Amino acid sequence: MGDLKMSSQVIKEKIGFIGGGNMAKAICEGIIKNGLAQYQQIIVSGPHIENLSWWIERGVTAYTENGRVVDEADVIFLAMKPHILPSAIANVHETLALPVKSKLFVSVLAGIQLEQLENVLSPLEECARIIRVMPNTPMMVGEGCTAFCPGIRATPHDIILVKNILEVSGVCKQVPEAMINAIGALAGSGPAFVYLIIEALADAGVKQGIPRAMAIEMAAQTTLGAAKMVLSTGKHTAVLKDEVCSPGGTTIAGIHALESGGVRASLFNAVEAAAKRSAELGQKRN
Repeated sequence: MGDLKMSSQVIKEKIGFIGGGNMAKAICEGIIKNGLAQYQQIIVSGPHIENLSWWIERGVTAYTENGRVVDEADVIFLAMKPHILPSAIANVHETLALPVKSKLFVSVLAGIQLEQLENVLSPLEECARIIRVMPNTPMMVGEGCTAFCPGIRATPHDIILVKNILEVSGVCKQVPEAMINAIGALAGSGPAFVYLIIEALADAGVKQGIPRAMAIEMAAQTTLGAAKMVLSTGKHTAVLKDEVCSPGGTTIAGIHALESGGVRASLFNAVEAAAKRSAELGQKRN
């Protein structure tokens, strides 16, 4: 099923977002930049209209009533903070004009399991179709890394639709739900870890006399190039590392300094901490 594609990638459905933060923006931009839909097909809601200016400037219909999104959209992305979910759905109840029928709900909420989503959404639609996804913000530039897990009522069409929405902006994998929190920690939080590494590399370059702007550009391009080498060559990262490390050379001296500083343990701890926090967020209640 992971290799299925729609005959056309153009989306006819109206796409809604309850919550208009960075992840919702990343998904929206991925859809628009790749020609799957137009801004006029997008609907968004948030508690404060002034916080939706990014959307309004692009011609997106914006509301403060979550029920309006559910009324008008065919696919509804739940993109609020995890602990806000109960109050957000309560607002749907309060502002809904029509009975909910044949809607697809797509959750990007960290830590919230499919079973929890079914329980929260069942008063809206008894047999709600749900897909849980874990995207990341580099979708905005076509380099996302996303995982998804369909609920038991999601149809093959639902799965293909969501996969098409996500994979036009990067890598997209269907996975068991048990892997979602770990992937969120690695791929969802991972960009922030990489930004920190790029910043540190740039700072080190500045210390060595490289102008700031040039140091940031070189650090970022070096990171991009290294990532492309991993993906395009298929070589193990250890092999690629060894190809740069000449005996007694500069790079192996730097590798020794990194290992002495515990860079591996720090990254292990970062991913583990993010995964643990994701699970904790799933247990929070508003």
